[in-house]
Amino acid sequence: MAAGRELILVVDDDPKIVALVRAYLVSAGFDVITAQDGAEALRLIREREPRLVVLDLMLPEVDGVEVTRDVRRWSRVPILMLTARSSVGDRIGGLGEGADDYLVKPFAPSELVARVKAILRRVVPPDASGQRLRHGDLEIDLDRHEVLKSGRLVELSALEFRLLAALVEADGRVLSRDRLLDVLSGPDADGVLERSVDVYVGRLRAKLGDDPEQPRYVTTVRGAGYRTTRER
Repeated sequence: MAAGRELILVVDDDPKIVALVRAYLVSAGFDVITAQDGAEALRLIREREPRLVVLDLMLPEVDGVEVTRDVRRWSRVPILMLTARSSVGDRIGGLGEGADDYLVKPFAPSELVARVKAILRRVVPPDASGQRLRHGDLEIDLDRHEVLKSGRLVELSALEFRLLAALVEADGRVLSRDRLLDVLSGPDADGVLERSVDVYVGRLRAKLGDDPEQPRYVTTVRGAGYRTTRER
């Protein structure tokens, strides 16, 4: 394995897909390890700590959603989910369990590489090492992907964390639902997913103990989007 190359785990039970994805990722400058089922994927994530996981939804025995759910109990490793299912519900289901993005089969390998690079830029910014954001009694550690409220850890999913970080980084500027959709799902997500932004804002508010009628952290700007609440 070459020094300085980021490690990607590709999980799919189709050897042809694995070989194709691996070839493109290696060509793009990544090191790649592979797994053919969920149990092997979980073992490799723990042992090798890849920088990102490309994970097929339809795996034998333990499927991709179950793998994601398990991983999110102990790791924030970025996950790009591959799915042959075209329904919005299936895709939102994977995102809801903590996947960072999804790609529908069949896909262009070049697009997968672009998604991987975009996720790595978005989830762990290159200059974020040790960087912290603050808003009121919230402290957001961008390096560790942790949120403290009055010194106590708040358990957020990867999507909820990105949503909160984007709002706080905007420093009071209104972020439209389209912009927040980019944060949640990537810039080329289906427009119908826009409604899921409101769902994730609601979940974030609930975990922060934020009353939407008298918000301390996230304010709804009707017809425009969301922004952080002005500190009192």
